[in-house]
This record gives sequence, structure tokens and C-alpha cells, in this order.
Amino acid sequence: MPELILHHYPTSPFSEKVRLVLGAKRLSWKSVIVPMIMPKPDVVSLTGGYRKTPFLQIGSHIYCDTALICDVLERVAPNPSLYPAHGKGLARVLAQWADDKLFWAAMAYNFHPKGAAQMFGGGPPEQWGQMAKVFADDRALMRVGMARLPFADAAAAYKSYLRRLANMLDGQAYLMGDVATLADFAAYHPLWFTRTRTTAMAGILDEFPTVLAWMDNVAAIGHGQVQEMSAVDAIAHCAASPDMGAILGSEPFQDEHGIALGSQVSIASESFGPEPTEGELLAATRMHYTLRRQDERAGKVHVHFPRIGYTLKKAST
Repeated sequence: MPELILHHYPTSPFSEKVRLVLGAKRLSWKSVIVPMIMPKPDVVSLTGGYRKTPFLQIGSHIYCDTALICDVLERVAPNPSLYPAHGKGLARVLAQWADDKLFWAAMAYNFHPKGAAQMFGGGPPEQWGQMAKVFADDRALMRVGMARLPFADAAAAYKSYLRRLANMLDGQAYLMGDVATLADFAAYHPLWFTRTRTTAMAGILDEFPTVLAWMDNVAAIGHGQVQEMSAVDAIAHCAASPDMGAILGSEPFQDEHGIALGSQVSIASESFGPEPTEGELLAATRMHYTLRRQDERAGKVHVHFPRIGYTLKKAST
């Protein structure tokens, strides 16, 4: 079993998604806590520019985006599977919807002033307002070109999405049947934030008792076996493992860009978190990209991205 190192922070919703997947697969892992906002020098040393949370490290290989991280964990521990045999495509589609539409509606709702006050320490606005502004300014830089839903619209969408989840849960424990799948972990994490981090806003969930019961089932899965690790040690581990941690394997090159393997390229998220990572293109398969880059502290690093949701370009000269 490879050593799994998750770079995350406790209040990160997407990190909670991966923590639960690790728990569902009964895996042991190392926990490296990263800052909520920039600067993140240790993160950038490993990723080359990507700064969204979380990311998974195995040796010198860095796996970005929870969609890809879940695929990697599926290969590390195939059972129990995240992708039911009768609905692999459906689980992925539901997860993609939850990570996008459901997540953004929930977060726009959660960060109503009551929720923001709780998230940043409570009390009068002069106590929490400055922290909230610093956080909001940081996220605004990541949200270039993305419109944020006004609160009323977010609340209406969130209620509609909760109703749809309740409909799916009618007569079954999880969204796709009797066992948890990728769809459950993706749909759970925005609601987890409402219920545990902005409890002042959690009344919206009370109308949906089947959703609350499902959340209890998912939360009971837990996070697996966790040990703390420092960012310094994680970077040193990367430097000492230049050829270790390849999980995705060799798959056929799928060229959609006219960019040859071995080229210097740039990969960035197509929406939230546009900071690019540059390096040598080692793989472009139907599912993922791999770059190789050199870092002063981390040594030779392989950075992996899912194909969906990311753009590939030739590096600027």
C-alpha cells in the first residue's frame, strides 16, 4: 500500500469529500494542513502553481482535483468501489453536478452574513469583518469570470437541490442504492459545511429529514486512520522519491491539441482557481494529464490533472 499524503485544511468542503472516501476505503493516510488563503509557498513547491484544496501526494506524484483523487484512490483500494457496476457513468455525472451546481448554490447561501460571522469567529462585524474580507478577496482572485449567486437566488436553488436529493433517497439509504458511491461523497460535502461550519444557516436542512438521515449515514463512515505530517517533511519525501508514486499507469496518448508529448505546456482550471502549472507533458490520456517539473525544494515532481475541467496550452516562451 503506498503512503497517502493529503494536503488539506479542516474546514475545506472538498477536503471533507476526500477524507470520507479515505474512510470508506478504510485507508491510512498522512495529514498535511495547508493555509486557507495565499501565500502558500509549500503548496506551490509541490504543485507548481495550482493552489486549490485538497491535493493528494504519493511519493513524487501530486494528484490535483478531487475528481482525479477519487479515481486514484479507487485504483489504490478498489473495494468498496466508488463506481457501482450498474451506474458508473451516472455516479460520475451526479458527482460533477454536486461539485458544481450544488456546491456553488450552497456556498453562496452559507456565506450570508450570519454564516460568515460564525465562520470567522462571531461577535460584531468589526471583529469578524476584516477576516471575512481577506478571505473573500482571496477567493475573488480564484473566481475570475465566475458570477456569484445573490443570496435569495442561492437559497431558492439550494432548496430545490435538497428536494431532489430527498427524492433520490426515498426508500434507500444512499443516492444510488444501499451503498455509498462517489455521488454521495460529492453531494454530502456542501451540506456538511452548512450543517457543521455555518450552523446558523442549517435550518434549511430541517425540511428534509431523509437528507439529514442520509447525512448521518455518510458522516458515520469516518475518515480512516490519520497521522499528522508537516509540509516540510512532505516536500522532503517528494524529493527523496523521484520515481515513486505512479498510480495511473500507461494509457494511450489522446491528442486533441496538436501538442506532442515532451512539449513544455501549461495546465489550468477552466473556471475556479485559474493559476497555471507549467512543465513537460508526459501524458495526455482520455482521463488525465501529467506534467513533469523541477522544483528547488521538492526535486522532480509529477503533477496530474483530470482532463475534464482543465485547459492545456503550449507554455509561453
